[in-house]
Amino acid sequence: MFRNLVFGCAALLAVFISGGMSARHEMFPWPQFSALKHQFVAPEPPPPSRYTFDDKERLIGDETKTAVACPAQTDRTAVLLVLGQSNAANDGGQRHRSMYGERVINEFDGHCFTAASPLLGSTDTKGEYWTEVGNSLIASGRYDNVIIAPVAYSGSEVARWAEGGDINPVLADSTKKLHDAGYRVTNVLWVQGEADFVKGTSTQVYEQRFLSMVGTLRGLGVAAPVYISVATRCLEPANGGFKQHTDDNPILRAQLALPKSGNGIVQGVNSDALLTGDDRYDDCHIGGSGAEKVSAAWLDLLLAGPQLQASSQ
Repeated sequence: MFRNLVFGCAALLAVFISGGMSARHEMFPWPQFSALKHQFVAPEPPPPSRYTFDDKERLIGDETKTAVACPAQTDRTAVLLVLGQSNAANDGGQRHRSMYGERVINEFDGHCFTAASPLLGSTDTKGEYWTEVGNSLIASGRYDNVIIAPVAYSGSEVARWAEGGDINPVLADSTKKLHDAGYRVTNVLWVQGEADFVKGTSTQVYEQRFLSMVGTLRGLGVAAPVYISVATRCLEPANGGFKQHTDDNPILRAQLALPKSGNGIVQGVNSDALLTGDDRYDDCHIGGSGAEKVSAAWLDLLLAGPQLQASSQ
């Protein structure tokens, strides 16, 4: 009896060890058993999340958001249409929220929410600095309300925004819904270019595609100045970039030339020159100190730049 017990325990130990080795090294019979499990046992559902995304991974719902009535637009209302890739989206290293309650608003899909990172309408769920720009605009005394309407896609190339690109219809739809909510855009803020630098887009092609996007906005009745940032720096393969950056590159040249082309295009923040490596938390995306710098720079530009007087509709 004792001998059978010893042999049984030894056999169980051997099975346990061999099973562990099989799983660790993906050896027979672990892959076969694993395949059978997935075939006959339903996978466990993912844990619940407060966030909801659309089919392009854009944040469209957040259970913590506070819905509010959309304030009427007056000539003391700034309506910021925010466009671009990750450094315009929810990929910042610092979150912000409205310091003025319902006076700084995140507009999305015709609805209004008290602004707080992450903003609805953009990809990802980290931080952003547009809410802080809104706080600063209120603090300046020029505006009573700031409406932030983001349409930003991480990693997006300018071709996707031009006519024929997959984001162009989303931009058009978001702009129409913003108008239907009673808002006239006062400033278009564009932060994009890193993806095109990596891809090797030429200066001429970048200009053509950017102007195509601007044409879409003008065709929808958006007369606001379009601020184009200088944004080409995003290092390291983990971020889709290179190990080193070229300061003089075709995208930077396009972004400096486009404000001279007319059509209401204005020079935006030059984040390539403004930010150091310490201002980016992963060699690409903007961290807390970077958010302070770009927020202050946008405030200066928006207060000093062309003003589109927008009366209530």
